[in-house]
Amino acid sequence: MEPSQSLEVEITFDVDADIDVPDWTQVSLVVSVAEPEVRELDAVYYDTADYILGRAGYALRRREGGPDAGWHLKGPRQGSGRMETGWPLDIGGDAASVPGVPPQVAAHIADLTTQALVVIARIRNTRTAYALLDADGGILAEMVDDRVRTRDEQRGIEQAWREWEIELGPAAPDDADARTSFFDAVTVAAYAAGAREASSDSKLARALGV
Repeated sequence: MEPSQSLEVEITFDVDADIDVPDWTQVSLVVSVAEPEVRELDAVYYDTADYILGRAGYALRRREGGPDAGWHLKGPRQGSGRMETGWPLDIGGDAASVPGVPPQVAAHIADLTTQALVVIARIRNTRTAYALLDADGGILAEMVDDRVRTRDEQRGIEQAWREWEIELGPAAPDDADARTSFFDAVTVAAYAAGAREASSDSKLARALGV
């Protein structure tokens, strides 16, 4: 089975537990916001004991819950985004087992490492997702309000925080300058609501104290 691939282009903010989501229709191009959808996500992350994947900029996980449940390999940042390769949950592997990684996934990362993989982190997340729609009903972006609980499985350290992510959708502008302008407007709205610049590049990095 050939894996899927997509380029994730997103921006993330740290937010306090009690602030309200802003009115995203104040952002240029956003005409309406779809009804929120609550998702319970549970992800287990794998790497070698000395973090070969992470040091090369990759993150491998098995995630349950949400429309994209499955195995995901996120690559290093490429310009404005990160390439994500995905496989369905039923390709094999068990989040409770070690190494538990399906042969197809292991073969895909063989150029990075053939060492044994271990569970390095678990990230659970109560996510409320909002589709930001243009005048034609197309999805400009998906905004998610994440309440995150993590455990560094190597050190036994647990953390919890809240963050917002806004990821470009299929109706997002194609032009790079227009995308930058859109994210600038999103940032203005988020900061006005009380958000802050994200303290880490990813949930996994923050969970591991990177």
